[in-house]
Amino acid sequence: MLDRLQIHRQILYDLSVHSLESMGGMYERLAYVANLRDPSTGVYFHERLCAVFGEESVSQALADCHEELFERLLESPLELQEEDLLGYLDTLRGGRKEHLRECCEKAKTWIPPQAPDYLKKLFCSNLNALCELLQEMKPRAGSGT
Repeated sequence: MLDRLQIHRQILYDLSVHSLESMGGMYERLAYVANLRDPSTGVYFHERLCAVFGEESVSQALADCHEELFERLLESPLELQEEDLLGYLDTLRGGRKEHLRECCEKAKTWIPPQAPDYLKKLFCSNLNALCELLQEMKPRAGSGT
């Protein structure tokens, strides 16, 4: 049990140091971890981490990380979520408007399957509100829109 917990911590530490810390915000991190999950199997896979720690341990640690990122995002005020979403959109190639529509469509894949239904609904509600708000927003100089 203790060994499994230690491995779990090492996986999350490695992921944080080598991947997540360099990312600008919660949406970027959430999208990254969500994309490590195979939607058909529900298994998370990270090639480098799996080679070191094994697929089962990595999948469980990434599932926990996914849920933690999701919950932390929802704990932040909507205003900060808006800033974070804009920051995430700025990391993508092309204009914000194009990626905003795409982001709103893909967002359901960012929801951890084990998350409670009320958090899933809150996430969708918040993101829909942000997407509507941002679509109505006038472009600013240098905003990439």
